[in-house]
Amino acid sequence: MAVGARIAAESGLRKLLTRQEDLPPVVGGVGPSQVVTPVGPWNTLLEFLVNRFPAVGEAEWRARFERGEIRTDEGIQQEQARFRPACRIFYYRKVREEVPIPGLEEVLYQDEHLVVADKPPFLPVVPSGRYVQETLLVRLKRKLGIDDLSPAHRIDRDTQGLVLFVVRPSERGAYQALFRDRRVEKTYEAIAPWRDGLPEVYESRLVEGDAHMQMMEVAGAPNAVTDLRLLERLGDRGRYQLRPKTGQKHQLRAHMAALGIPIEHDRIYPVLGPLTDDDLDRPLQLLSKELVFEDAVTGEPRRFESRRVLRFFT
Repeated sequence: MAVGARIAAESGLRKLLTRQEDLPPVVGGVGPSQVVTPVGPWNTLLEFLVNRFPAVGEAEWRARFERGEIRTDEGIQQEQARFRPACRIFYYRKVREEVPIPGLEEVLYQDEHLVVADKPPFLPVVPSGRYVQETLLVRLKRKLGIDDLSPAHRIDRDTQGLVLFVVRPSERGAYQALFRDRRVEKTYEAIAPWRDGLPEVYESRLVEGDAHMQMMEVAGAPNAVTDLRLLERLGDRGRYQLRPKTGQKHQLRAHMAALGIPIEHDRIYPVLGPLTDDDLDRPLQLLSKELVFEDAVTGEPRRFESRRVLRFFT
């Protein structure tokens, strides 16, 4: 392909990814996933998909074409459809033998702009990996019938508590900007070992660690700041209030571990353990307790509090 054609094709990728009109319908609470084709050597869409998602397998991709589940902006496609760059391909993610996750989410608030849900532990916020139907987003779409629902922010799968969702796609960016620009006061609670003399503010520089999923502290200007306060002590453990002033990945978990008081039942900090099977009797004792902000659309003050309570386990 000529250089000019390549540049023209690649320059349209971002615009394609953000277009929302004429998307395929939501099926079973799951909206279509999409991939934009790059410049490449493939002759057909089938060849590209098999190469891009080898874990799915050629037989399954052929079956999806046969069922009419593969679409582009031009409509339903057949497996022999010609490949072309800068083309949006829509498909529906499927997971074989998806394991049900116990615990029910609770809708604490809903209006024409927002939905606030109280999430149980172990439930992912959005589809990823081996979870599609068993995610908070898909559960809420099925329950509320809002196909365009999307999260304004996310919390870890192991963390329980508040998650804010946006009803209208046109308002999504405004609410996401609240979290990006740190205009949301977030309060968490955690159960962890009790230790005297902890600082009221802990800050460090966090970067991706060598171990999968872990963050690590390194020298340099701090990029992660957490306020912490002991709320209650029971023997050798305490209930802590944590207020992140920044939004680094795993910030609270990494900071508590760095202080020598890792959050109870943390499977990642300070030592990365097996993550394949959930121990439902040992949920991570971290709760997204409160969200306070000025509404990005209406301007009114908002305050939401989780009804979930962390308990000292014996």
